[in-house]
Amino acid sequence: MATDASKRIALLGATGSIGTSCQDVVRAQPGRMVFDTLTAHSRWRELAQACDEFRPRFAVLTGVRRQDVAANAFPSEVTVLYGDEAVAERAAADETDVVVSAIVGAAGLRGTWAAVEAGKTVALANKETMVVAGPLVTRLAARTGSKLIPVDSEHSAIFQALQCGHEREVARLILTASGGPFRTRPKEHLAQVTAADALDHPTWDMGPKITIDSATMMNKALEVIEARWLFGFPADQIEVVVHPQSIVHSMVEFVDGSVLAQLSPPDMRLPVQYALTWPERTAGVSPRLDLSQAFALSFEPPDLDRFPALNLGFEVARQGGTAGAVLNAANEVAVSRFLRGELSFLEIARLSRSILAAHDFEAEPTLDVVLRQDRWAREEAENWTSLMSHSQPCVSPIP
Repeated sequence: MATDASKRIALLGATGSIGTSCQDVVRAQPGRMVFDTLTAHSRWRELAQACDEFRPRFAVLTGVRRQDVAANAFPSEVTVLYGDEAVAERAAADETDVVVSAIVGAAGLRGTWAAVEAGKTVALANKETMVVAGPLVTRLAARTGSKLIPVDSEHSAIFQALQCGHEREVARLILTASGGPFRTRPKEHLAQVTAADALDHPTWDMGPKITIDSATMMNKALEVIEARWLFGFPADQIEVVVHPQSIVHSMVEFVDGSVLAQLSPPDMRLPVQYALTWPERTAGVSPRLDLSQAFALSFEPPDLDRFPALNLGFEVARQGGTAGAVLNAANEVAVSRFLRGELSFLEIARLSRSILAAHDFEAEPTLDVVLRQDRWAREEAENWTSLMSHSQPCVSPIP
């Protein structure tokens, strides 16, 4: 039951893994928070089911036409809108208190940008926003007073640990990585990896794109870039360590040698809830660590030879400019082509590096330039072909 004190949420990407975790959190907080808007791309049946339960004022679909949706699928009191423009409008609406940005990929940038421009608190689960346009987004947030609260478990952990000290006291940010399903597989076997192999993540239950990124460790590369812009620390103060148990979600080391970590069982509902209730904490639905049972935590350095995608993240975090948009776009296309059987597993990183190396770099781009580079990189990545020698493909310059 909504009240005047209820926090009103626009959930962008309601049917994905973060979206369903967010629904669990709101379901467990009756009266404290309500959905004002729920959006989805094409899974209208699932969106209609969520609307039937939560009764938001608005629902938005971006990947289907009105005539493709069954009549009376949505409750009569829910206004159903269509198109990307409607997502941006609802993200910026006066009635919205918090925007959960959970649309996967660069497609999430538009709604996030609208929310930041309107000065909203943004629970940011869409890492690509910061990868593609991190400096632009943070400058916009500083101007409008928008608050960016990370939802990725690693960035949420860092955000929480940073509450315990001042920025000048931080020595380094340490992102943890599960290592994915191929952490111990010999490098020579990776060329034969299938999509089914890569989708079998040992710890997390995620969508296909994020799961493949975990397998290549491109997800950690993107998280390095996100951390660079979200927290404002240079790439040289960011490190990655492999932690297969996924209990320590990330750490912050301070100049006196103290290392603060956030620990919890791997469950996205905890960082989602923290972002929605910040700066407060409330009881929730996430499982607790059972310290009555013996368990071990292990850490090891990442194998950059086996997972070359991770190096790309540090390179792009140092470069800034248009590099993030190009890397993200090339990787999104490469993952899609791998899932379609058009590329081998190892070619995902090769394609991404090739397109990144060929692009016309700009150090201080506008948003229009970033989006143009994004489109160019996608077109080149779709046309990319690999020779037996794995030589660089021929790419055309940005018009």
